[in-house]
Amino acid sequence: MTWKSLIAPIDSAQLLSALTYVAAAGYPLAAFWAGGHALLNARDPRAAWGWIAVCLLFPLAGALLYYLFGINRVRRRARSLLDVPAVPGARGHPRSLPPIPDSFQALSATGDVLTGRPALSGNRIEALFNGEQAYPAMLEAIANAKHSVWLASYIFRNDATGKRFMRALAEAVQRGVTVRVLVDGIGAVYGLSFPVFWLRRHGVRAVRFLPPRLIPPMLHINLRNHRKLLMVDGEMAFTGGLNIAEYHIVSEATVRKPVVDVHFRIRGPVVDQLARAFAEDWRMAAGEALVLHNVPAAEPNGAIARLITDGPDDDLDKLAFMILAAVGVAQRSVRIMTPYFLPSPELTAALQAAALRGVEVTIVLPARSNLRFVDWATQNMLQPLLSSGVRVIQQPPPFAHSKLFVVDEHYVQLGTANIDPRSLRLNFELAVEAYDPALAAQLVERFHAVERRGHEIQASALRARPLPVRLRDAFFWLFSSYL
Repeated sequence: MTWKSLIAPIDSAQLLSALTYVAAAGYPLAAFWAGGHALLNARDPRAAWGWIAVCLLFPLAGALLYYLFGINRVRRRARSLLDVPAVPGARGHPRSLPPIPDSFQALSATGDVLTGRPALSGNRIEALFNGEQAYPAMLEAIANAKHSVWLASYIFRNDATGKRFMRALAEAVQRGVTVRVLVDGIGAVYGLSFPVFWLRRHGVRAVRFLPPRLIPPMLHINLRNHRKLLMVDGEMAFTGGLNIAEYHIVSEATVRKPVVDVHFRIRGPVVDQLARAFAEDWRMAAGEALVLHNVPAAEPNGAIARLITDGPDDDLDKLAFMILAAVGVAQRSVRIMTPYFLPSPELTAALQAAALRGVEVTIVLPARSNLRFVDWATQNMLQPLLSSGVRVIQQPPPFAHSKLFVVDEHYVQLGTANIDPRSLRLNFELAVEAYDPALAAQLVERFHAVERRGHEIQASALRARPLPVRLRDAFFWLFSSYL
């Protein structure tokens, strides 16, 4: 054999034949590897079936898609950080035996086991509606910060509102305040906004949470940090549904698509639990252990509260279990307000059972959300709830992004999660549960105000949808686990 024969052109037919053999051998190997990995590691059988089907139906592409989007690298990375020393300077939670009503004792015990955090008394929680109330309070808190400002947001836009926050954070750094900003890697680019880079140029330590990248692959549209949290000096916290964006200024005439929402200002010992949650997220994203402040003192006549964290790591399903437990103990009323409603079969059954035993169950949804395919999927699964006596109210525009959950006008869950698989299984979320009759009464009045303006969906109207509409709704419902 001569060197000329080695570099002779390869016959195209032979090359095609060789590639065909490689593909034929590689396809089943890749498909069975990916399908087997999904079978062994997926926590939800629907997700496992979905990925197995994709891997078997699409040659090679299915396995590649699973490798890029289906493997939960977040859980692996979170576990790798468990060996990092505990957050320095952190002080233990104060023990307390708060007087929780008898009807909620079982729910409180469930929270003790699921969260590993105690329910703490002495917390003051104040509702702030829309950007008109929330943003001035948050900016004032940043302006008065003496030691630290920690901010986490899913979306942080570089618009007029975003610029006000960016300037306030930069000025805090100039005063010697320790500022840390965490923005989700996908949410950071919504609206082509890039506040993280501006903040870094002005001395603010800002980090993106799991930003997409090609090498090593990290292209998840799932596994997002959907938490919204502002901590000031370890004494005051803000959380709820508001991102940092101009569209939450509902009364501003120049805002094209305003978004209604509610945020909460929190003082008291539960702030320490929120601080710890931010510190863990920051350690995961930035590799830095933050020094926590002392546990805030109890507020006079404050409420009982506890933090619930949820995410695609060791916190998976904790919030879903707490919602189910709260519905299960309801005796008089369950009220849910959410922008996206795709409940699990378990939650659907729990809501049906509550309504059938005489509990007033009311679900408030936007008449039109910003994700029409979610609205269509929701319409397909409302019939069983309506047939069981659950009331569903559509809130008129502007789009309502509020997330509220009130039981028996006494128990409240507030925070960042929607009632859908993305929030309850795929995203990092947080909620604060509070045994607070005063706050519950204020939020129930909010529900009543919406009901007076809203439109109640009737089962007969759903049944009367034209066949093309029903087919469309059912088609998108098939993908509800991934919407």
